[in-house]
Amino acid sequence: MALPPPSKDQAYCNVSVLEAGHLSCAENLLKQPCAPDVMAALPCLCFLLQHSSRKEKFLFDLGVRRDIENYPPAVAKSLQPGGVMSCEVPQDVVESLAKGGLAPDDIDYVGISHLHWDHIGDTSKFKKCTFILGAEGKSVLESSYPANPDSWYASDVPPPAQTRYLSPEGWRPIGPFPRTHDFYGDGSLFIVDAPGHLPGHINILARTSSDGSWVFLAGDSVHHWDIIKGEAKVAVGASWSPHFCIHQDLPKAEEHIEHIKRFNALPKTQVILGHDSPWYTENKGSSTAFFPGTIAPRKD
Repeated sequence: MALPPPSKDQAYCNVSVLEAGHLSCAENLLKQPCAPDVMAALPCLCFLLQHSSRKEKFLFDLGVRRDIENYPPAVAKSLQPGGVMSCEVPQDVVESLAKGGLAPDDIDYVGISHLHWDHIGDTSKFKKCTFILGAEGKSVLESSYPANPDSWYASDVPPPAQTRYLSPEGWRPIGPFPRTHDFYGDGSLFIVDAPGHLPGHINILARTSSDGSWVFLAGDSVHHWDIIKGEAKVAVGASWSPHFCIHQDLPKAEEHIEHIKRFNALPKTQVILGHDSPWYTENKGSSTAFFPGTIAPRKD
């Protein structure tokens, strides 16, 4: 289960965190047990990964778009007062990039963890990049808006002409993860198949130093650290359905969460969730991890 050791002159990624909105929803939709009437405050975190030698820029997720009225009507309606959740966007991903002197046209690749509205942002602003998605993500768009007026997914997001769906062939195990894709071919950045949440869901495993430090960007694989720590389980059931679950395939999601737990126990590793409230609370305002700073590699 060990992660591969670094090679001589090992390439790695400088990883920066970007703010891209905030969500609020009932915590009992995320984990059980949970005290009633507790609202979870969830940051939407995106990540800029800059290759150490190629100088290419890979952006993971785009967060929430500021003009929520331009989501498909089903999404926009859910975000109105009285909906299942609320959101605010004091700073979107484009504004977060600008704090470090970058614009959307400077980005080479945008990896989309999955096609939920709080991860796709406004793809129309990124006109020169290639969008990277898991192969099964294409199935999510088979009955999309506007052909299906009730769909939460827009047929033109991401832009088809700019999008590459990763081939399901040729993936290999690394550490606790059974299916990974070496994106650059040099062991610096791996796309990780992350089944369970939504078809095509992917995570990122990246080296953060030349001497064996790693970060795992977990997307929506898990929404609360209590689940990783074994103090809670993924919630099942809601007021509108006893079968509701935030993950589309719970057994597969739980299996992947076990892989994340094993990774988190390895030396020189760190895990950051796509909506990592504890990480955000600890680091906002006091950390150099937010762009133009970078995440410090773990040394223990």
